[in-house]
Amino acid sequence: MNLKTDICSLFDIEFPIIQAGMAGGITTPELVAAVSDAGGLGTLAAGYLTPDGTREAIRKIRERTDRPFSVNLFRVEMEQEDQGTASVQEKLLSIYEDLGISPTTGKPKVKDYYEEQFDLLIEERVPVISTTFGVPDKEQVRRAHEHGLKLVTMVTTVKEAIQADEVGVDSVVAQGGEAGGHRGTFDVIDGKGAAIGTFALIPQVVDHVSIPVIAAGGIMDGRGLVAARALGADGIQLGTRFLNAVESGTDPAYKKELLESDEESTEITTAFSGRPARAIRNRFMGFLKANQIEPHSYPIQNLITKEIRAAAKQQGKAEYLSLWSGQGNRLIKEGQTAEEIIKEIITEAEKTMGQL
Repeated sequence: MNLKTDICSLFDIEFPIIQAGMAGGITTPELVAAVSDAGGLGTLAAGYLTPDGTREAIRKIRERTDRPFSVNLFRVEMEQEDQGTASVQEKLLSIYEDLGISPTTGKPKVKDYYEEQFDLLIEERVPVISTTFGVPDKEQVRRAHEHGLKLVTMVTTVKEAIQADEVGVDSVVAQGGEAGGHRGTFDVIDGKGAAIGTFALIPQVVDHVSIPVIAAGGIMDGRGLVAARALGADGIQLGTRFLNAVESGTDPAYKKELLESDEESTEITTAFSGRPARAIRNRFMGFLKANQIEPHSYPIQNLITKEIRAAAKQQGKAEYLSLWSGQGNRLIKEGQTAEEIIKEIITEAEKTMGQL
C-alpha cells in the first residue's frame, strides 16, 4: 500500500493528511502553517470571518510558510427570517445570569460573505479552496481552475459526492458520522444531517465518483490512515486530533474537556448553531433539551448563542461552550506540535502496513 497518493500530487503535499477547517479561531495561521510545513495540508476555517479578516489571516499564513494550504468557506443558504429571538433569549435568562451578562436586544444581523470571500481567495491565489454545506457553482469552479487553484467539497452522502463531482471540484472529503463539529450535509431536514458511518460511506463514495476521495470521521492516527486507504480513499482529514495541538487556538477549558472525554461523550446537536454538529455533551445542550427549547435555523441560532459562548470562553466555563469533537476522543494527546502529530501518524501507518 502506497502512502504517496493522488492527493499528494494534486495538492503538492508530502503526506496524504489534511487538517480540517475548524471555525471559531481554532485554525490559527500558526496551526495552518505548521501542518503545511510538516508535509500535510493546513486549512484555515474562514466560515465566520469577514473578507478583511480572511485576507489578513491568509497573509499571516504566507508569512509563516511557502507551502500550499487551504481555506474553507461555508456554502450555505442562510436563514434570514428572525421570528423569535427575544423569546429564546428569555428562556435562556438563567444562563445569561450565571455568566453575568445581559442578552443583546434587537434582531441578529445576518451576513453572508461567501461570494465575496470566494472572489478574494481567487485574488489571493489560495492553492486549495474548500467548501462545506454545498458546492461552488460551475462558473466559480471554472474561474478557480483558470488560475490553477484546486477545489474540495465536504460531503456526507453518495448523492452529495456525485453532485460535487459533476460541478467539477477536484476532490471530495467524505465525512462519516463519527466526525466532530458540523455535519457537512447540504440540505438539513428537520434539524438532522446525514450521519452514515465512515466505514460504510467511504467505499460507496469511492465507487460513484471519478475524483480522489478523502476520508474523515473518527480518524485519529496511522491505523486510521491505513484503514482509509484500504477502503479506497486517497487520504484522510483530521480535526479532533489537531484540537490539542500546541499551535491551535482551542480554549484551555475546551482542551481540558477533550482530554476528560471518551467515545461515549458526544452527540449530534443543533443547540449552538442551528445546524447539526457533533459535540461533547454539556449543560447548555442539556438545558435546551430539558426545557424543550427548539433552536432556530442557522445562522440565527449561532448569532443568539455567540455572546453566551464568548462569555463562557472568557470565564473558562466549558458547560456553555460548543465543544466540537469526534468519537475518537481517547486517542487525543496533549502537548504535541502539528509536526509531531503528522510524523507520528505516518510512522504508525508504516508500522501498521508492515504488520499487515
